[in-house]
Amino acid sequence: MKRTLLSWAAVAALGLGYASPAVAQGRGGPPMLTPSKLRAIPAETTAAKAKDPNWKAPRTPWGHPDLAGIWTSDDMRGIPTTRPASQAGRESLTPEEFARRAGGDEASRDRAVNQETVLRNEFGVRTFGYTSFVVDPPDGQMPALTPAGIARRNASFGVGTFAGGPFNTYEDFTLYDRCITRGVGGIFPVLYGNGIRIMQTPNEVIISYEMIHDTRVIPLDGRSHVGLAIKQYMGDARGHWEGDTLVVETMNFTDRVGFNGPNSEKLKLTERFTRIDPQMIDSRIRVDDPVMYAAPFTVRFTITQQPGYQLYEYSCHEGNGAVGNALSGERAYEKAVANAIAKGLPIPSRAPIGMEVYTGAPVEGREKVREFGFGK
Repeated sequence: MKRTLLSWAAVAALGLGYASPAVAQGRGGPPMLTPSKLRAIPAETTAAKAKDPNWKAPRTPWGHPDLAGIWTSDDMRGIPTTRPASQAGRESLTPEEFARRAGGDEASRDRAVNQETVLRNEFGVRTFGYTSFVVDPPDGQMPALTPAGIARRNASFGVGTFAGGPFNTYEDFTLYDRCITRGVGGIFPVLYGNGIRIMQTPNEVIISYEMIHDTRVIPLDGRSHVGLAIKQYMGDARGHWEGDTLVVETMNFTDRVGFNGPNSEKLKLTERFTRIDPQMIDSRIRVDDPVMYAAPFTVRFTITQQPGYQLYEYSCHEGNGAVGNALSGERAYEKAVANAIAKGLPIPSRAPIGMEVYTGAPVEGREKVREFGFGK
């Protein structure tokens, strides 16, 4: 794919060197701040592999590329899933476009850390110049849904605490609501809990997600996939090394969650993890689901290490009031409706209010929120 070669001397000319945060204004966009020194140029251009194509990742004692450590996708929060039409055909922002993103990211981080609630205070320290997560097709757009895919997507709209109910049984809640899983796509950046721990042995790679505490144990010993009759939320993964790249092929998914739910049982994911810097791992994920999509597509993102970053126990069940509160709220709503009917009053609205921080509804001066991960 053709990539745009950017002149970052031009970025310096735009005044993006380190300075104490000073309010700036984008062209008709939200307020911006002067980016920090670390955020002032596209992070991908600072990677060791970008500076020296012969750079080699560190090795484990048994000789595999070392991917182990605590990583996060927080630096990806400012990147859209699909590419704006004005950026068609290129994977990288122009210097001017990058200046606007970096200034907006700096302002968003300032608000998240210094002004807003604990729900939004996890934010990255770098800005990447990627135009979109989707890199294939080359236009950066998701392939069309098939008729079956449209039906499955529409059926999923009315489920979950963010859908507005009604709530009568556990089937009215998503696996996320119920603290079961967010699927393999749980690695994508959302409001908080974006940490990832990678561990390695000579025969496995283990990937643990901070949110919903999923752990994938990926064998490297060449064993076959389990039988097709066995379906799992996170699929059945098998890995191998191609040079410095870990390649993970995952199949045997249920049709409940897989990557960018909804999906079908035909979903197959091919992930490629390459360490490109002491603090960066590049990942590309090919999504092939012929029941849902007219063609396969590939997304790219980079997980990074952050100063002082820690993983915390995600005690989801212990702190989860979503299901109980939604069920009790539904009963309260039923009583309100009955009371309104008895008094000849209008039926109360069940539209959720005050949910902007979760749903991604536009709020002036804030970046678009991804609560559910990829595509949200």
